[in-house]
Amino acid sequence: MDADLFWLSERQFARITTHLPTDTRGKPRVDDRSVINGIIQIMLSGARRKDASSAYGPRKTLDNRFQRWAAKGVRARLFEALAQAGGPSAELLIDSSAVKARRYASGSNVAALS
Repeated sequence: MDADLFWLSERQFARITTHLPTDTRGKPRVDDRSVINGIIQIMLSGARRKDASSAYGPRKTLDNRFQRWAAKGVRARLFEALAQAGGPSAELLIDSSAVKARRYASGSNVAALS
């Protein structure tokens, strides 16, 4: 394992396994632990999901689970359980670089731009 990559401890992963979806169909799933580690690494580093290390699994899988788990509320439950298990604090898991704003959202007078 690369020392620069994020990896959950056994205790942390055991704490969140009950929150993982089990209603899967189709192809065999990519290892949930690798995907969760990849999602956390992306959120901690502020990088784009497509720039994730291949050690976490296929980038498309990271992207799909990131979006689908957010829509289902799974991601929020996972991070709450991780915070309780001594994982990264909730503040670290929120990446402000993902918030997009228009150029004129910097506090200038919007009426002047119309």
